[in-house]
Amino acid sequence: MASQPALLRAVRATIVVCGLFALTDKAIGNQQIALFAAFGSFATLVLSSFAGGRREKLIAHAALALAGSVLLSLGTAVSSSTVAAALVTVPVTFAVFFAGVLGPNAASGTIGAMLLFVLPAASPGTVSMIPDRLLGWWMASVCGTAAVLALSPRPAGDPLRAAAARTARELARQLEEALSNASDERGLESCIAAKNDLLAEFSSTPFRPLGLGARDEALANVVELLEWCTSLLVDALREHRSLAEAAPEDRALLKAAAATLRAIAALLEGRGTVPDLDGLEHLGRASLEAAEGLAPLAEGFRTDAQISFHAQAIANCVLAAAADAAVAARVADPEWRDGERVPFAGVTAVRAGRRLSRAARTALRNASVRSVWFINSLRAALALGAAVAVADVSSVQHGFWVVLGTLSVLRGNAAATGSTAVRALGGTVIGFVLGGALLIAIGSGETALWIVLPLAVFTAAYAPGTAPFAVGQAAFTVTVAVLFNLLQPVGWKVGIVRVEDVALGCAVSVLVGVMFWPRGVAAVVGDDLADAFRAGAAYLTQGVRWTSGVSDSEPQGGAAAAAATRLEDALRAFLAEQGSKRIHRQELWHLVGGTMRLRLTAQALARLPPDSGGAAAARDAIARRTDVLDGWYARLAQQLDRPRGLPTATLTPPVLGPETVVHAGSGSNYSVWLCEHLDHLAEHLDELIAPAQRIAELRRAPWWR
Repeated sequence: MASQPALLRAVRATIVVCGLFALTDKAIGNQQIALFAAFGSFATLVLSSFAGGRREKLIAHAALALAGSVLLSLGTAVSSSTVAAALVTVPVTFAVFFAGVLGPNAASGTIGAMLLFVLPAASPGTVSMIPDRLLGWWMASVCGTAAVLALSPRPAGDPLRAAAARTARELARQLEEALSNASDERGLESCIAAKNDLLAEFSSTPFRPLGLGARDEALANVVELLEWCTSLLVDALREHRSLAEAAPEDRALLKAAAATLRAIAALLEGRGTVPDLDGLEHLGRASLEAAEGLAPLAEGFRTDAQISFHAQAIANCVLAAAADAAVAARVADPEWRDGERVPFAGVTAVRAGRRLSRAARTALRNASVRSVWFINSLRAALALGAAVAVADVSSVQHGFWVVLGTLSVLRGNAAATGSTAVRALGGTVIGFVLGGALLIAIGSGETALWIVLPLAVFTAAYAPGTAPFAVGQAAFTVTVAVLFNLLQPVGWKVGIVRVEDVALGCAVSVLVGVMFWPRGVAAVVGDDLADAFRAGAAYLTQGVRWTSGVSDSEPQGGAAAAAATRLEDALRAFLAEQGSKRIHRQELWHLVGGTMRLRLTAQALARLPPDSGGAAAARDAIARRTDVLDGWYARLAQQLDRPRGLPTATLTPPVLGPETVVHAGSGSNYSVWLCEHLDHLAEHLDELIAPAQRIAELRRAPWWR
């Protein structure tokens, strides 16, 4: 079945590439303008694919046009010196690749932008050619953007928002059933399935499907909070199957939370208005006051305190999700979310008008060898810098193809790069054979070449994402052979030149992959998992000390949040990386879910007011319980981290001995709530042992295995 997006992409590229090439080569008669108009059209229409509506696409194409102009001028300026070209390529490539961290459209434009630099940097040229080259690029950019805006499929419904709405609705239904004593295991499984579908949709793309805007960040928060709300509800109902016997204040709070979840679903589907968060917050205060009035020595105190804990945790999570959903749905301004009125406001995005600040924070968060963006950018910079040097030193006829060969086969690890290199070279050889046979068959007649050009462009533009990689390489080789023979007829020899050049580029890419990052993204995933568990455990300890009244310092969750985002990026890159995975996705989800549970538990504790009335014995028991968990997470992180010559440790679930128990009458409702939070963490730790053991074994195996 034909792909409509690929078909429209091919139609746009065929019209623009062929039309501009004919105009610039025949009507204007300038080879520099023609060359950059043709390849600029490929950069705009084939190598770059921007998401969103017409406004978002227009902004993205305008940004690409501006960046491409700067890169083209810089590439031309340094092309006369091998040393200058190689040295400048490194920081330029790093900056372009690293800019992808700013959002999905920035990441999608990376290859297209780099084409505008490597084409002039690795080709003969002088500064006097810059105006002609810029004119060709601007013509390609304007016409390509117009074609995208005119010939784009109608935007489909947002699958991420739809999945989030389904999850919210499932949670509301299950909560209402629990309040009416109708909850069952099948309903819980339905909630878990909806949550799994939401996470799968959120992580299904190589790049985060959201940018740095306040509304994008709000939607990301909604996804995370709905996942956390599902965990809270499942734990609550497996501990107390029915919530029908809850205190009246808790029942009212949970009923309002269910109604708010339905309002969240409506907002995400483009319906509804701002939910009644003031009412939900008022009911939350009433529930909290009722819980504070419970007598620790009264019969049923612990059960009542546990149910109150679940009601408060779920309601606070729903309250935060509703505030973010209102912002994500554009029915509330980001400034509307005030930290004084939303208890969970710490998880919301940075306020409106601070996009530059968000970009700076994102860049700083990823300025680390623990970041997949940093490592990928550094590796690409070194590989392309080496390719430019090799192209110039080897004096190949078209050095540009050496660099493009490197660029086209860069992948996350040495094995995947090697596999792609073989397919790229194979596709180029096939394209050379087809193109050579074609050129021999049709001779040097321009008419025949002009007839073949649209067919070649159409195939090259349609192939990405719909046909094997080698097919796209073959079609692109035929296109290049035809283009160059229209500019300067040389026959089939142009194909041989490209095979040789691409082979050099592939070799450079594989060599850099083996030298600098043989394990690829898998190694960064392990590093980031270790960081996420360490930062989360530190945040948890701060939260417990704050809530139990031991420390006056408010918990700081910035490090845990940064580690979580780096882990998300690494996981996306790993799942998108070509080649077989030696660890099952479900095992990874257990570990990633473990980091999220740890961080959000700490976050929930940090939002509780300090307990000034707790007994010393209860505080000591909770502190010892926290120390046990903190030590276990430290051993888990050590197992996931780089081996550093250490053997694989044997992990077993932690044992919470009698010294960690808060005895009846010695604690307040806060003590019970703290124990509940810590117990829910401990109950899920055995799920992490086997996946962590698997990662530890893989990290200690030779990289080529």
